[in-house]
Amino acid sequence: MSNDLLIIEDNEQNLYLMRFLLEKKGFTVIAAENGRAGIDKALEHKPLAILLDIQLPEMDGYAVAAELLKHKELEGIPIIAVTSYAMVGDRERILAAGATGYIEKPINPDTFVTEIKQYFRENTADREE
Repeated sequence: MSNDLLIIEDNEQNLYLMRFLLEKKGFTVIAAENGRAGIDKALEHKPLAILLDIQLPEMDGYAVAAELLKHKELEGIPIIAVTSYAMVGDRERILAAGATGYIEKPINPDTFVTEIKQYFRENTADREE
């Protein structure tokens, strides 16, 4: 089983915090700072899950999610939007674009890993909390 999680995030501070929290729980973090690099890394690594920011340079998270869904080899990999987009309709819009889940920023360090794990719990049942 892969411990790899892909984070597609252009903000260094957000990436640092997510990486810290996830690595502390035994995950390996692969990072991409833009959508195109994120798609390439997803295809290369086939991670356990993809954490996707919506406000990205060049290609926004909606376009990234839609592109990821076009690749059969990525089928079944959860795409979890981690975003500050929290206006009415934003959650529905990213879910409609292909995201499996949605977590608002700022993230809560105490619950973040648990929130992520709900989308792939069956693959991590043996992982320590």
